Amino acid sequence: MIWALLLSLAVALVAVAGAAGLWRRQQRLLRWTAAGMGETDAPLLPGAAGEIGQRVERALRAGAAAQAEQVRRLETFLTAIDASPNGILLLDAQDHLQWINQTAAAHFGLDVLRDRDQRVTNLVRSPAFVEHLQSGRFDGFDEGVSFPSPRGDTMLSVVVRPYGDSMKLVLSQDITARERSDRMRRDFVANVSHEIRSPLTVLAGFIETLSDLPLTGAERQRVLVLMRQQTDRMRNLVTDLLALAQIEGAPRPLSDHWTDVGELMSQIEISARASDKDRHHFELQVGGPAQLGGTESELFSAFWNLVSNALRYTPAGGSVTAQWAVRPDGTGEFRVTDTGAGIEREHIPRLTERFYRVDSSRSRETGGTGLGLAIVKHVVQRHDGELLIDSVPGKGSVFRIVLPAFRVRLRAPATPRTRSEPVI
Repeated sequence: MIWALLLSLAVALVAVAGAAGLWRRQQRLLRWTAAGMGETDAPLLPGAAGEIGQRVERALRAGAAAQAEQVRRLETFLTAIDASPNGILLLDAQDHLQWINQTAAAHFGLDVLRDRDQRVTNLVRSPAFVEHLQSGRFDGFDEGVSFPSPRGDTMLSVVVRPYGDSMKLVLSQDITARERSDRMRRDFVANVSHEIRSPLTVLAGFIETLSDLPLTGAERQRVLVLMRQQTDRMRNLVTDLLALAQIEGAPRPLSDHWTDVGELMSQIEISARASDKDRHHFELQVGGPAQLGGTESELFSAFWNLVSNALRYTPAGGSVTAQWAVRPDGTGEFRVTDTGAGIEREHIPRLTERFYRVDSSRSRETGGTGLGLAIVKHVVQRHDGELLIDSVPGKGSVFRIVLPAFRVRLRAPATPRTRSEPVI
């Protein structure tokens, strides 16, 4: 009887001890969870409590790894968006800024950190943008709006697209270059139309005169001379337009094709003598042998246009001097100096614009198309050079083409030659 009692007491004591051990293990597991399970390893416990701890720890580690991968992907995605050439704004349902990339910050004059969570219409106050954003018309056919940037130095095209739960994606693009190109194209077409319409009108009038009126031989000859002048004017215009189109569409000239400067200057001199007919004192100076790397036809076109303009706009009896020299730094310089009427300072920055003329009536009288200096500018830029213009009203002008040293090389020295006789 007493042994049965002792056995029952022993079983009870073991059960109590087991319960106490389990309670302690449970308490250690609870303290681990309360301390932040992912920060330390799970306690090594025997039995079910230890198994639960290990499983919880594995699940936590897998969740932390997945979360870290999600964060990495999000950062990569945002970095890619930030590198976009287009501006991107993310707006919530109340049009508050949630995220801004660097391009959008530059477009709208915003601060990536300071302006976050601000209402975008308080920061971008363009009426066109505010009206478009508040209109809610953001379907796939919406072309957005265009307006000047807050700084006023660029033109922006902005498109708004809805996404998520009443959120908006604002895309901005700098279209300044496109707008400038479109404006230049419109101006170019208008100018070409005007330049061709004028001689065509004159020709049409002369043709009508020849058809309807009895003219004497002298009158008929005079009309034919004027018609020939207008025809030459249109031919020159078309020639310059084709030359400009060819230069703009050609690949960039390499510097491994060399043109002899002496031969180039000889061609300039022959052309000058043939066109000027001894109206000016023309002097050609070649300061030593050299070669130029680039396209020979383009270089001749640029050099000849400067000489031709000087001869055209210098009054008869004046002087025109064309000079070639290699400067001490190895660069090459072609300089044309005239004793013409000169050019006012405010006109100089625009001289290389297509069809820009300081005096339109005088240009037409002399046969100018308004494209010569535009051709020179494109050729010089394609050969990595620089066009410099200095002029004093009433005293004359100096036009200089400076080519970089890597496009200039010297040949064996020879005696420089000077041409100082009148052009015949």
